[in-house]
Amino acid sequence: MLDRFYLIIDGTQWLPRILPLGVKCLQLRIKDKSEDEIRSQVREAKQLCDKAGAVLIVNDHWQAAYDANVGYVHLGQEDLKTADFRALRSAGIYYGVSTHDEAELDTALALDPEYVAFGPIYNSATKEMHWQPKGLETLKRWRARTSKHLVAIGGITLDRAAEVFESGADSIATISDVINAPNPEHRTTQWLQASQNWQR
Repeated sequence: MLDRFYLIIDGTQWLPRILPLGVKCLQLRIKDKSEDEIRSQVREAKQLCDKAGAVLIVNDHWQAAYDANVGYVHLGQEDLKTADFRALRSAGIYYGVSTHDEAELDTALALDPEYVAFGPIYNSATKEMHWQPKGLETLKRWRARTSKHLVAIGGITLDRAAEVFESGADSIATISDVINAPNPEHRTTQWLQASQNWQR
């Protein structure tokens, strides 16, 4: 079961700063790097997360995750066309799938993922979005449609977290609210402390 606080980082340089704080679930989302650099960071992240007892989720680069024996991968809809699900299942690697509309949710559920991610809930400051914010009412519809672990993502700040959990999210994925904070370590600690109050 994934932790309620699902932190997304853009490189392994964050790990020595955040793992000692007690983060137990994080996604490594690497963009615009060479294949060698990606594989090197995935191996390093696995080693550090294993030592800290944290769950590592590799975004997109499922082959690098497979080769490094990482326990989780996160797949976008475009990745579903190329991912080798037979190999992932045989290796015991769990996978989560991004969804933005009903058709994508149907596609994801047919693949029996470990979790379903849904968003953007609010406007996202992290990347250009092709989807309009979905809001809490749509999140509630996703909750009604699946018993899978549901990860909410997109523009979620700490002050919005309670209402997102109340709308059915099992975990909240965040990146900019932490890594763009004036003091990322302090913000991480705030999320961790608050998450203790968000028990299922």
